[in-house]
Amino acid sequence: MAEYGFERECRTPYSEVYTVLDYDEQIGRLDLHLTPAVIHATLCVDESLTQSSVRELIEVIDAKIMDVVGVSRDELIIHVHQGRDVGVFSNHEFGGNGGREGM
Repeated sequence: MAEYGFERECRTPYSEVYTVLDYDEQIGRLDLHLTPAVIHATLCVDESLTQSSVRELIEVIDAKIMDVVGVSRDELIIHVHQGRDVGVFSNHEFGGNGGREGM
């Protein structure tokens, strides 16, 4: 059985971003967008997770993360995307022009 954990990457008054871990291995990313009654979430997970694992992870998110966020909500809507991680990119890696060399 998986041992899911979460590391907060950033937080604003209306959103939070977490790295999703299975033990110490990164398996995804969770973006939360907070409104007064509904929390909208985007969950991006590794392509190796089964549908059963994704459902289990959603249950853990609902149980653990929602308490940490500290907002009352009527509904949690999660959009799940599954695939492989291509990388993390920054405009600083491309000379400050967002990867548009020669522009």
